[in-house]
Amino acid sequence: MEMKQNRSFAALVFFVILGIGGALSYARYRAADNVDTFAIGISAFVLALVAASAIQVADQWDRAVILRLGHFHALKGPGLFLIIPVLDAIPYWIDTRVITTGFKAEKTLTKDTVPVDVDAVLFWKVVDPKKAALDVADYQSAISWASQTALRDVIGKTMLSDMLEGRDKISTLLQKIIDDRTEPWGINVISVEVKDVLIPSGLEDAMSMQAQAERERQARVILGDAERQIAEKFAEAGKTYDHNPVAFHLRAMNMLYEGLKKNATIVIVPSTAVESMQLGGLAGMTALTMGLGQERANGHKEGEIKKQMDDANRAREILNRAGPPTLEPQP
Repeated sequence: MEMKQNRSFAALVFFVILGIGGALSYARYRAADNVDTFAIGISAFVLALVAASAIQVADQWDRAVILRLGHFHALKGPGLFLIIPVLDAIPYWIDTRVITTGFKAEKTLTKDTVPVDVDAVLFWKVVDPKKAALDVADYQSAISWASQTALRDVIGKTMLSDMLEGRDKISTLLQKIIDDRTEPWGINVISVEVKDVLIPSGLEDAMSMQAQAERERQARVILGDAERQIAEKFAEAGKTYDHNPVAFHLRAMNMLYEGLKKNATIVIVPSTAVESMQLGGLAGMTALTMGLGQERANGHKEGEIKKQMDDANRAREILNRAGPPTLEPQP
């Protein structure tokens, strides 16, 4: 509800009429008619004042509420319109654009008795300027208070978890409640947006720990499921090896070879496993172990020989730098 007026055009008309009257008065004054000069000047001033008061201009988004002798007469605007001075009055200029109003509820208890602070934004517009001007004293203040009370009612009927997870549902519910309350005032609520929900810091830490514990539980469940799947695959592999002894022997030999190659040169293997791998008994097992050990020993010896050669070359270079020794003759 705004009490502003666009008076630029009315002021222009006022000065134009006053200028014409002044010109006529000056012309009569040059004709030596003082009485007519004074009367023309007064008449031009009154006419200019009346015309400026009667001419009104409303912006594209404004609607003027006109009261004639205290009773509602009409809505005017946008554009140029005329009123009757003294009889007509324009108490309100109603803005019909979309208006935003912020509102909040502080330290309000939820259904599970948790104090929260909620910030929200209301988008609304006036669809019936007549009702907005005549049925409520200050519709902007009324909308603000209606929004706050509706927000507190919704918070008191909602669990904290539902409020944190279902903001869209709360916004839709608030829009319906506020729209029902403001519809008799000629106001349409377009939407309500919940900006933020603030909870106590202690409860926030507890919820964070709960979320972390839940993630750890899910990780363990996933790990257990993976172990179960691995066990199932091992069971399937065992059935395959049970019907194919050759594949089982090849797999066992490969595992033994890899173990001897990477880690130790001595591996304790049950006799039944050796017999199943058909390595020729203890002699075959020993030969395999000795062969791998010989490979490692050869590699180690090559490294030692290379190191000794490097030391000998370094000593020779030192002697060459020092020069041949000299012997002094004895008397």
